[in-house]
Amino acid sequence: MTTQLHRQRLQNFHHEPGHYLDSTGLELFGQGEWDAEKHGRTRRQWRKLHLAADADTGEIAAHVLTEGHADDAAQVPALLGQVESVIASVTADGAYDGEPTYAAAAARQHHPPPDVVVPPRASAVPSSDGSDSNAQSPRDRHIQLMAERGRMGWQRATGYGRRNQAETAMPRYKHLIGPKLRARSLPAQRGEVAIAVAVLNRMIRTAKPVSVRVA
Repeated sequence: MTTQLHRQRLQNFHHEPGHYLDSTGLELFGQGEWDAEKHGRTRRQWRKLHLAADADTGEIAAHVLTEGHADDAAQVPALLGQVESVIASVTADGAYDGEPTYAAAAARQHHPPPDVVVPPRASAVPSSDGSDSNAQSPRDRHIQLMAERGRMGWQRATGYGRRNQAETAMPRYKHLIGPKLRARSLPAQRGEVAIAVAVLNRMIRTAKPVSVRVA
């Protein structure tokens, strides 16, 4: 049975809109890709784009372009380091599960530390026995909550479903900018992505409606 103290801690998961992390692959389209199409080779080279989207504005607050094999969770410090505002929360999918993500969020902002909302893996086990709720890590509380309420109950309790509002950043990028990179080198590709992100954010600011109270 959940204790009153534990219920109070669970309420902290109902956080203010924060930042949502996501990643996707971008194909390279250069001479090698032209050769692949011409000669029928199917091998594709690609990079991985990591984004942090502001759930309140929908703008892309941070971005990192890496090699295609880069680990998602390893990019969290670089992403959060680019965010200029106070970070209320960090939400991501299960690829970011693990103490390094929680440590990166705590290191980025000590007071107050951001809430981290990441679904634990099915095989996740608590780092403590849970007898002392004060000693539980945030990840352990997620593991316990999911064990008590199931995945859907955990999503409702943590507001995890709201990440869908920010997941549109990736489809928007691919739809408006495209799923391929044109530049040849990784530094140039990073510049290409930075320009694309600036364009997308400007489009959001321009299209955002302005509400005026009428007496």
